[in-house]
Amino acid sequence: MMRVLVAARLRKAVRTWFDSRYISIADHRRDIKDALWEVQTLRREVAGLQDEVERLRNAKPPMAADKAKADDTYRLAQETAKALDGVLQNEVLVWQAIDELRGRRAAEAGEWPCV
Repeated sequence: MMRVLVAARLRKAVRTWFDSRYISIADHRRDIKDALWEVQTLRREVAGLQDEVERLRNAKPPMAADKAKADDTYRLAQETAKALDGVLQNEVLVWQAIDELRGRRAAEAGEWPCV
């Protein structure tokens, strides 16, 4: 290595440039510790999820009473959906009738129909 006399301002400018381009050792260590902490946290979460998956895999299948209850719930949900669909269709018909009456009334009075 060779030493050369350099003006203090130039030396300071070069060091500042290098410092701005490179991360300090302390910052690098802190980043590594943070990354390690994140990895450990993720490892714990994955382990918890694996335990949950195993618990669900080992769960007993639903009993006959539970299956009957689930089937009944599904049937009631389907019936409710059909009934609600009918209600919505009737509402559309009511509003169409109202709009038609407004149009007739406006035509008799010679006005533009209100919307």
